[in-house]
Amino acid sequence: MLVVKNAKKNYGDFTAVHNLSFSISKGEVFGLLGTNGAGKTTTFKMIMGLLEPTEGEITLNGKPITYKDVDKIGYMIEERSLLPRLKVKELIIHYGRLKNLDEQTIIERMRYWLKRFNIEDYEDKKINTLSKGNQQKIQFITSIINNPELLILDEPFSGLDPLNTLKFVEVIRDFQSKGSMIIFSTHQIDHVESFCENLIVLEKGEVVLEGEIQNIKKEYKKHSILIVADDLDILKLRAIEGVYDVVVDANQWIVKIEDESYVSLVFDYVKQLNNVLKFDVEQARLSEIFIDKVGDVYEQV
Repeated sequence: MLVVKNAKKNYGDFTAVHNLSFSISKGEVFGLLGTNGAGKTTTFKMIMGLLEPTEGEITLNGKPITYKDVDKIGYMIEERSLLPRLKVKELIIHYGRLKNLDEQTIIERMRYWLKRFNIEDYEDKKINTLSKGNQQKIQFITSIINNPELLILDEPFSGLDPLNTLKFVEVIRDFQSKGSMIIFSTHQIDHVESFCENLIVLEKGEVVLEGEIQNIKKEYKKHSILIVADDLDILKLRAIEGVYDVVVDANQWIVKIEDESYVSLVFDYVKQLNNVLKFDVEQARLSEIFIDKVGDVYEQV
């Protein structure tokens, strides 16, 4: 288990992370979100033992994280950390050795992953000749070459098309099923809903949202009603009690309400319309909640 307890990190008078606490069990995918500069990278570096917390503690399996634990951790950094003039094979061997793996094991694992990502002919290609998506694959391989017990993924799907995103998802799920602890960070909030059960949202080093995603959505209360119907009058919809916004999306209207107690009022209007093809009530998406919570922080500054 990874435990972060009351972690704080100061750079002089600046507090990058303040009083951060969470835990991750084996086989769990945990979401750590925030805008640029929110404190995510500082948190990752503290977890990996690259930075000492100013206050608090971070433990892996009940012990403080030291340099010896690096072999158990995989980190896929958001900014590319590849060495562009090296060949793929040279690069992966370099990273594998940093994790204390012998060369034969590195090559065996490398060829397995290259084949799995459909780039088995790339081991003698230079990094700077690869597409952005294929460089992302190589970076992912360097982060998992040691079969990490703890895997930190910062924007893992950057530069990937939908098919390759699915391949990454399959691999992440494989590591999860084998008991790896995974910290998942992305600006593509919809991926968090499909991956994670628990999350923390940081903003300016402070926790602004945390808990189980389903509970967060339930407590948020706001809902959306998706409507497809003829003769819909947006002004009449906006005038209904509890409706705070109405937007059009493709061929449907999205009516945003304060909570589900107002559904019946909207339905009373819609049932009078012609050719009603759709009336679906949904909880707010996590991306909406994220924007709302982060926006509240900016408004307070």
